[in-house]
Amino acid sequence: MTQSVKSAPQDARESGHPEDWQERVFSSDVRVWKISKVRSKSAPYQIRWVVAGDVKYASFATYTLADNRRSEILQAMRRGESFDIESGLPESEVRRAEAAEAAKAEEKPDPTWWAFAHEFMKRRWRTAAAKTREGLADSLASAALGMMGDGPDAPELLTVRLAVRWAVVPGHEGEEPPADLAEVCKWLAGNSHPLSSLKNSVVAEDVHYRLAYRLDGKLAAKETYKRRRRGFNAAMAYAIQMGYLDENPIDGLARYATAQTGSVDPRVLMNNVQAQEFLTAVSYIGSVHRNRGRRLVPFFGCIIYAALRPAEVVGLRESDCHLPEEGWGEMTVWETRPVSGKRWTDSGERHDRRGLKMRDPDTKRRVPIPPILVAMLRAHLEEFGTAADGRVFQNERGGLVGTSSYWRVWQEARPLAFPPYKVESPLARKPYDGRAKAITDWLRAGLPVAEVARRAGTSPEVIDRHYAGLIDESEEADNEKIEKAMGWGPADPA
Repeated sequence: MTQSVKSAPQDARESGHPEDWQERVFSSDVRVWKISKVRSKSAPYQIRWVVAGDVKYASFATYTLADNRRSEILQAMRRGESFDIESGLPESEVRRAEAAEAAKAEEKPDPTWWAFAHEFMKRRWRTAAAKTREGLADSLASAALGMMGDGPDAPELLTVRLAVRWAVVPGHEGEEPPADLAEVCKWLAGNSHPLSSLKNSVVAEDVHYRLAYRLDGKLAAKETYKRRRRGFNAAMAYAIQMGYLDENPIDGLARYATAQTGSVDPRVLMNNVQAQEFLTAVSYIGSVHRNRGRRLVPFFGCIIYAALRPAEVVGLRESDCHLPEEGWGEMTVWETRPVSGKRWTDSGERHDRRGLKMRDPDTKRRVPIPPILVAMLRAHLEEFGTAADGRVFQNERGGLVGTSSYWRVWQEARPLAFPPYKVESPLARKPYDGRAKAITDWLRAGLPVAEVARRAGTSPEVIDRHYAGLIDESEEADNEKIEKAMGWGPADPA
């Protein structure tokens, strides 16, 4: 006997929503065979039963387990239960499974990616630095490209990224989106996939692709991909914590090849003569009245001779500097002023105020500085003084030195300092290349890697990964040491 019924848990049937029910076909035509043994090391004992002519199988590791399951099926038959033709299960088991699934769905909300991105950023905002906030927003915006519907009315990918980056800022909650993003925000609110769609491997792989590739289809830079994946992983950790997901859907996906290697390109490094010529060229940038370049000579000197990060130089104060008339001086670095944009900072200013990168907030770093940099800083303070809050470097109006300002001066100085073929080369393309010069000089001087890492404010692992390959001038000397130790060198004169 076969019957077709609308099958659903009891609460769903009473809800009056037949669309929630599932069509199932049950039959009382059931026969059970004896336990058989099959070729399988893990589950050699198999039971078979037939529901309306459809054979069902189940394998077990031991005979006892197989016999117990066969007994459960026989007991259901004796009770007169019908069996589901598709799964082969007794009706009582089907009902229990449906009820458990409904309860599980009831326990786990399933927000859309659009709603989840807002919720996650609101939770993380208070404890995250401005740069971290911006990075998290970029990760969420990149993933949004794989978590949205498609069709002829789908917005352009670039505007989707811009819309998500704007919308997830908690301070924008309740505000009307900018005119050019209003329609995109409205579309995404109604067309973003639910978080549970990440369980689909196709969706998860597409999201992973969006983290690793640019909009033009080219691989993103290595650090960009790492930052986006860290941000997405943080979002998934929150989703698991809130019970939205059971696991990170991209944990098992291999990392993409990246657009650059971890080692610094040796072509970016200035030698000492080039560094001096570059700083001299900086002093000629801008009019005499504005002193745009002269204000930045020691700014770049702190990067080239002390390996400070630009954001650390921006926040440097006179009270942090010991500048004797002769010999080596010292800086105590404890504050950074990275540029993040007004929307990401608590103060509403473009520059955030943070402690040292990847360090506890109260950590301070002592950096010895050579006499040449001491002299630069002394001359600078004598000519320009300090800002109102004691900062060593200030712009023409007394404010913070902006990223665009020092980048522009750096680029204008290169053609003055280097011959044309060097200007076209990677040599000193950006301020961070000056930091690479300082770190490399210290390594070549023979400082232990741990001490170089301490002065530069990073880890020995980073120094080894990015800079160790640049110390190749010592190869000949190292070979001579090996020859001497092995007795292979030329004989000593009699």
